[in-house]
Amino acid sequence: MSERTPFIPTTVHKRDEFSETVSGHLEGAEDAKLVLRKLDGVPFWAKPIASFLARKEIRSLRVVTGIKGTPDLIRVDDEGILRSWSAGIPLNLAKPDTAEFYKDAKRILRGMRRRNVTHNDLAKPQNWLMAPDGSAAVIDFQLASVHRRRGKLFRIMGYEDLRHLVKQKRRYAPALLTPAETKMLARKSLPTRIWMATGKRAYNAITRGLFSWSDGEGTGNRIAQDGPSITADLLKNSAVHCVSLSPFALPAKGMGIYAFVQTDLSAQEVRALISETRVELIQPVAELPRTDVLELIAMNRLDELEIVLNAEPDLRAITDPIVAGRLNLTDRRLDGL
Repeated sequence: MSERTPFIPTTVHKRDEFSETVSGHLEGAEDAKLVLRKLDGVPFWAKPIASFLARKEIRSLRVVTGIKGTPDLIRVDDEGILRSWSAGIPLNLAKPDTAEFYKDAKRILRGMRRRNVTHNDLAKPQNWLMAPDGSAAVIDFQLASVHRRRGKLFRIMGYEDLRHLVKQKRRYAPALLTPAETKMLARKSLPTRIWMATGKRAYNAITRGLFSWSDGEGTGNRIAQDGPSITADLLKNSAVHCVSLSPFALPAKGMGIYAFVQTDLSAQEVRALISETRVELIQPVAELPRTDVLELIAMNRLDELEIVLNAEPDLRAITDPIVAGRLNLTDRRLDGL
């Protein structure tokens, strides 16, 4: 039996109770970026759900591998699920407004449909990417289904995948909506109406209560709960002009709060304003860019940030000093630098 090539982690992107998402590469293949959904650190009480989600993702990735715009499954082992890296930025950052993007996104859905796969989680703009060449990509197949038959359930779930794409189109390119798409948005399927009226309330109660999720991504609701008071306390100092809070993955476990503070105060003076138990990282900056750009910096998603900056080069004057002085160095620690 051949020995498994070690995966070398570089950056932690996301962490919740059921997995940890880490980008990196195989040993000796630094140029081939990959993503590992780590499952070996899941707490025992979460393992049944984590295993269920992992089985769904593995089965779906095996089927969609080869469709342009979907991840390729590389391997599955005790460490987790290794897949190809999908280059691009989420729709909430890219805000695609071209007909070509949505045409390509529909191509992906048609390809999945031909293989009897529905994604089931495309309401999140984070699960849609715009690649550097302007094409579409889909990620995160944890909730996807591979259907044995093309029955009513398959048709309903496929319809909902398409309807959620059209909702993204309405958000970012409303002028491109066709009459048929406008009609589709006004007509939810019966299961969706039932879910919105009943199941979603239970889901929100569990995720926001038991797991402390608030943003649909499992990154915790510390910012939602504590953010206003943190911001207010920082702004009590007249030298603080503006504050932006972002989540980031802590090196060992859990999520932290990263505060970007527009001020002339030194790093030591800003740090003295609030305890590390409330804000793990606090960085003084001369000027604040958009919140979504700061979140990319806080989460060390520098490849995606570069795509944004290539599209909006005027942002570089603001972001370059922030990136140079960033405090979340998870990527450097994982690399052993």
